[in-house]
Amino acid sequence: MQNLSPLQTAIVEAIYNKKGKKVSIIDLEKIESSPAPAMIVCQARSSAQVGAIADNIIDEVQKNLHIKPYASDGFRNAQWIIVDYGSVMVHVFQPEVREFYRLEDLWSDGVITELPDED
Repeated sequence: MQNLSPLQTAIVEAIYNKKGKKVSIIDLEKIESSPAPAMIVCQARSSAQVGAIADNIIDEVQKNLHIKPYASDGFRNAQWIIVDYGSVMVHVFQPEVREFYRLEDLWSDGVITELPDED
């Protein structure tokens, strides 16, 4: 995974470790109104997997980089969980919720990189 920060790399690896799919990295650095310089978006098959991916991201980033998120939300229903690291916002979706909100379309002015699924 070239051109990714250590934080972004750790997040993507944590997503893949829990079988997350359709990972997109949205570079928003040149967009003044963006909530963060980068977003990572992925999806999971069920609310249990959404929660497992988000938990794994938090655990692995803390363990490997000693970084805690500023905030996280969505664990109660686990249809969409967001984990905010300040420089990177992570969105873990169930497919139908991701399709509804279409973050990649909303932030299409950014540079979007779609990573291949790992099997």
